[in-house]
Parts: sequence; structure tokens; C-alpha cells
Amino acid sequence: MSSSPTDTLNEPDMIENVTLDELQIGQTARLVRTLSQDDIRAFAAVSGDTNPAHLDQAYADASMFHGVIAHGMWGGALISAVLGTTLPGPGTIYMEQSLRFSRPVRIGDTLTVTVTVLTKEPEKKRVELDCVVTNQHGDKVLSGVAKVLAPTEKVRQPRIHAPHIQLFDPEARLKALLAQGQGLSAVRCGVVHPCHAGALEGALRAAREGLIEPVLIGPPERIRETAELAGLDLQGIELIAAPHSAAAAATAAVLAAEGKVEALMAGSLRKDELLAAVQAVPALHTRRRLSHVFRFDVPTYAKPLLLTDAVLHAAPTLAEKADIARNAMDLARIMGVETPRVAVLSAAEEIDASVPSSIDAASLCKMAERGQIAGGLIDGPLAFDSAVSAQSAHDKHPQSPVAGQADVLLAPDMETASMLGRQLQYLAGATASGLIMGARVPITLVTHRQDTANAYLASAVLAKRVAHHYRLVKP
Repeated sequence: MSSSPTDTLNEPDMIENVTLDELQIGQTARLVRTLSQDDIRAFAAVSGDTNPAHLDQAYADASMFHGVIAHGMWGGALISAVLGTTLPGPGTIYMEQSLRFSRPVRIGDTLTVTVTVLTKEPEKKRVELDCVVTNQHGDKVLSGVAKVLAPTEKVRQPRIHAPHIQLFDPEARLKALLAQGQGLSAVRCGVVHPCHAGALEGALRAAREGLIEPVLIGPPERIRETAELAGLDLQGIELIAAPHSAAAAATAAVLAAEGKVEALMAGSLRKDELLAAVQAVPALHTRRRLSHVFRFDVPTYAKPLLLTDAVLHAAPTLAEKADIARNAMDLARIMGVETPRVAVLSAAEEIDASVPSSIDAASLCKMAERGQIAGGLIDGPLAFDSAVSAQSAHDKHPQSPVAGQADVLLAPDMETASMLGRQLQYLAGATASGLIMGARVPITLVTHRQDTANAYLASAVLAKRVAHHYRLVKP
């Protein structure tokens, strides 16, 4: 005798099992689920199965399946979900499962999992269930028989909701960023004092990706030693000798002023050495002040987030903040954000005479309103939560064009920006790249000795895009 699907009988917020005595031959339960890319990524993360057939589009396209497919055991996990939550439900003990895989499952396929009671042995508490998984076309993709020990005690309790999984794939984000550098010729880049493995590897990887043509500037023996220890090949890479970091910075600045390089990449030298060299060459100056812009890929934020200035301006004046905002908006537009949204951060949203950053924020908004700062939308003062949280924006600033969707965070001072940047990296798992704007050439600058080659590689993408923009529009 067959009954209605068991899962349709349970209240949505309650979970209830079917005991051994209640089970009937022919009784069924169903689950419907549509496969998404996130399902595949989550299954790979939990299982460790990173077979490229599931995760690499190019590999999958060239395979016999001609496209990405789900892990076979994802369907098996859906069967387990029905057995463990619906039929028989809580208290069920899996003993055995046979599976036959008939068809691949692709992103967008909607699967119907049906389990049906075949036999029951009351004295041994054993139950066999037929398990069939079909796709939206009715084609069988998976089938088998499960053998379980059925529960004997009734369970009915509030349903426990699955933990939330926040998927973040740094490599995928990096690939997406690298794609923004495709289709443009590599730019000659002076790599200043690359005597740190991360910087040197980053420069060489950027060269392999077609982002830059590196010109290594520094003490040749130290650079070669760094390459040897890191297993890097310098064959065919141009190297200009400079005895120490300050001399390397001075040489790089002159090369940039003469147009012999279109970008600079800071290696293992102090930022003040490179900045002093740049500032000592008038040909590299523009009407803007120099400022640093971090670019973060944050797992919990839907788009790249720029943060400025965490490196150069300890306590920026209103005039300096105006240039900091302009430089950040320029970078955002160059990287494809048509109308950057700038959140000017402060402790709270109220304009308070005792909080100077709130006064500066209001002044910057007024300057933008009068056209003194152009090229984006500016709002402030905004607390951090109001800048990046849609819920907070809805509660506190429903009319703001920036709140909850900021592209740029303009911090009140370097201390605040630096702490916020490190929190994004170390607590939120963000990946970072960085660029100094405001000079005649872009200057990549990552700020920690432990920064990996990926940080330098990502920064090279920014430098390439900016350098090509400067060919058309002189800064």
C-alpha cells in the first residue's frame, strides 16, 4: 500500500520520524533540489574532492561530459538527507547503500529524490528502501537500495536548520581579477629592490600572466640569491644594478620620469624610501597628493571594496581627504565601477563638532555637491556598518545612495584605516592588493612582509589597468 509523500506531511519547522511499527511497505518520501555552482563548491570544500571535472570549466569542457558536472556522491548525500530527516527520519542508522550512476548531473538540473519502503524485518528492526533520483526530464540519474535500522521510538521536535556556509574561493576571485588585465599589452614595470621571495615571485608571475615586463632594480647578487632560494628562474629578465634599496628607488623614479617604465612595484624596501625618491622627481608629480588605496575581496561582501588611506596620511586634512577620495574614485572607475560610491567613515552618522571626522565628512559631501569632487557619489559621516550592511542602511539611511553598498571606504585617519584593513584580512578572510595613486605612474605597494606572491600579482593587475588608462588620459 502506498501513501502520500512523507515529507509533505511534516510541518516545515518540525521534524518527525516514522517508527518501525508505523512504516508500511510502499511508503514513500521525496526531496526536490536544484543543483547550483555553490552546491558543487560546498561539496568540494567539505569532502576535499577537487576533481577538475567539477570545478574547472575549461577542463570539464574538454572532458567526455563537455561541461561541469556534480560530484556523484552529491546525489547520494541527498538520499541520506531523506533517510535521516524524513523516512524513516531521526534515529535511523545506515547499514548499507548500493548506488548506480546512470547520468551526469549538471548545474541547473532539478533532482527529485524518492525513497520507497521495500521490505521490513520487525524482529531485526531492518528496513530496505528503494532509492531513485531523477532529473527534471524524468530521466533516472541515480538509483540503489538502502538498508537501515529503523527507529523504534517516536521523535518529534523543532527542525534544526543547517549551519550557514559562506563560500569564498580566493583563487576564483584572483582569476576574475586577472581577467581584467587580459586584452591589454604588458607594461614595463620597475620592480624596486625585489629581495623578498614574495615580491620576486609576484613580479615573475605577473610577467607570465602578461601583466608586466619586469625590470628588476637592486643589488644583483641579492636578487639572484633570493631567486635561487625560492626556486625562481631569472632567465631573460632585465636587471639593473643598484647597490642598496635607496639607490634602487632613485633609479626607478628616474626611469619612470623618462618614460622607460610605466609602473613601479615596491619590493623589500621601506615605503618612505620609494616615496622620497618619487617626490624628489618633479616630472612624476601631478596636481594630486599621493595616496594609497587597498583593494579587498571580502568573503561576505558582494563586490570588491576599496579602502583608503591606510599607508600614507597619518592625520589627513580636509584638502588631503579630498585628493584621497579623488584618487580612490579614479581607481574604482578604471577598474570598471562606473559611478563609485564613497562612504566617508566616522564614529557615527551624526555631525558632531566634538568629532572632527564627522565635520570633514559633511564638508566632503558639500564639496561633491558643488562639483569640487567629481566622478562618484559621496555620503558621510557613515559608521562602518551603515557603509557596508544593507540591513543597517535600511534601518538608518534608507535614502542614502551610498549606505549599504559602498565601493570605497574613506577612513578618518591612517590608524583607523590600517586597523580596519587588517581586520578585513585576518578576521574576515579578505584578500588584498594595493596601489599608490596620484603620481604620473601607478605604484604597487603591499604592506606586510608576509604578503604572498598573489598580493603582488593582484596589485600588478591594478597597475596595468591604470598604466593603460594613463596612456589615454594623462594624470
